[in-house]
Amino acid sequence: MAKQSKPADIRAKTADELSTLLLDLRKEQFNLRFQRATGQLEGVGRVLTVRRDIARVKTIMAEHKRSAAKS
Repeated sequence: MAKQSKPADIRAKTADELSTLLLDLRKEQFNLRFQRATGQLEGVGRVLTVRRDIARVKTIMAEHKRSAAKS
């Protein structure tokens, strides 16, 4: 099971890598939702971690977009 991503690690990624990471996290969130609904979810803390990672990636993507607009 993957652990929570660190902001410094996420900031080092390119825009394409961030998009891919966001897509992977959303797929994982979808799968976790299904597992929870069917009673198969083992690590309930992972749902919160994935949600926070999604928010972290979206925030950093917005920061990159703002800094590119200023340039």
